[in-house]
Parts: sequence; structure tokens; C-alpha cells
Amino acid sequence: MNLSDVFHAVKAHKRGRRVGRGAGSGSGKTAGRGQKGFGARTGGNRLRGFVGGQTQLKERLPKVGFNNAVHGRIHRPLNLSFLEANFADGDLVDFASLQAKGFGLRRGESVKLLGVGEISRKLTVKVNAVSASARAKLEKAGGGIELAPAGQKADKVKTNV
Repeated sequence: MNLSDVFHAVKAHKRGRRVGRGAGSGSGKTAGRGQKGFGARTGGNRLRGFVGGQTQLKERLPKVGFNNAVHGRIHRPLNLSFLEANFADGDLVDFASLQAKGFGLRRGESVKLLGVGEISRKLTVKVNAVSASARAKLEKAGGGIELAPAGQKADKVKTNV
């Protein structure tokens, strides 16, 4: 059986109404859209919640709940494999040295050291946060970690480590 064998009933594909084609057509001039206004314009679909120009219900109700996206701090991940590839034994890894090596930190960004990869160099790392696996691997290699408070550049912190 082919599609050409299928019988199409008469009027199965009804043509759309031709509007705005003169006064004699019955739906000329305003084309069934009434007179002036938002509904008469092209693209005139009211958005959900629109209540005729007054303050919308969602704006009249108070905010409720808590969204941590506003208050949470986003740490930029720094892997041990990056340190292994870019720093020599005994180097100090801080905000300025990471910038110099092309890590590309923006102002106000925090850095979190993650344990992805292996490290064999003895490095002193100043970051804002560190994972447990990264701390263990770095200390096993003989390095040290200095933590800066969140939101503060890691190179400006004074620690007793």
C-alpha cells in the first residue's frame, strides 16, 4: 500500500480563513481583531499573569523561601595535576603565581584545591578551600597548605602555618 492509494475525503484539508482581504470578504479592515489596542497589534499575546496594567499578583506577594545561589560562594577548582605541570619543587602557589601561569582568575574568585591527579613536588599552596584528598596527597609529598577566608584573595592572607 502506498500513500497515493489512500483516499482523501473531500474537505479533509480545510483551507484557513483569508482575513483582511477587503470589505466584501466579511473580515476585512481589522481582520477580526476588533479596534485598537494590544490585541489588535502583531505579536499581541498577553503574558501569563498579566492583569490589565495593574501590579501583577506575583509582585504583590512577598518573597518567601531561601535561595543559596544568592549567598553561596563559588570556588574555582584547581587540580593537583595543574600544580604538577606548572610549578617547580619548593615554589609558593598563590593568587599572583596562578595568574602568571595562566590559571585566569577573576577578581573576587575563590580557589579550591582538588585532588585530581598526582603530585610529587614539595609546594606551599595558599588557597581558599581544599578537599581532603588534595590535602592528603600534598602533605604526603611534603608540601603545606595555607587557607584564606572565603572571599579574600589567597595571597593577602596572614597565617601561622
